[in-house]
Amino acid sequence: MATAIPSIACLGVIGRNNNPLHISILPSYDPSTNAFAPVRTPLQFSLLLSSTLDVFELRARHNAANNIGLTGDYGLLHAVDERLASYGFETNTGVKFVVIVDMRGRRIDGSVAAGMVDAARRGAAAVGLREGEMKPVFKAMQTAYIKLLQNPFFDPDEHSPPSGTGGKKITSKKFADDIRRIGENWTPGVTAL
Repeated sequence: MATAIPSIACLGVIGRNNNPLHISILPSYDPSTNAFAPVRTPLQFSLLLSSTLDVFELRARHNAANNIGLTGDYGLLHAVDERLASYGFETNTGVKFVVIVDMRGRRIDGSVAAGMVDAARRGAAAVGLREGEMKPVFKAMQTAYIKLLQNPFFDPDEHSPPSGTGGKKITSKKFADDIRRIGENWTPGVTAL
């Protein structure tokens, strides 16, 4: 018997000028074909990531109106449909990390420990994710981004120019591998990545 639990379908890093810096798409479990494949096309994921920018902007306006400033919340941005939900975090430099979670993206069969299957049945698979479930993901993404910034050959202004126009995508293989590792290793209940 197979049980489906949430998995990460897409991880995105968006620059301070709302330009996409990096997008990693991860495969999800499809019970009809019993195989793993992305649940959306790269273009659809790009559009989903872009749609989160409106939510970030609304939160920034709300915080500015209430003299709160940038809170750096880890939280649900919006539920895309019954299967996908997007979560986001904005750093104090304006870089945004977005995670799109597939609520039925990972298969767990009988060969996995019974405790994990029971937790999956009781937990996220039935009701959604708790607020703090994404915190380790954002913390790990921010750590990977900071490591990238520490590289003396990486020029952040090349990727988010002060002029606000243009910008290159991040092409660092190490950064891409770190982000992919984060997406592949996350499961509900993980406390560190």
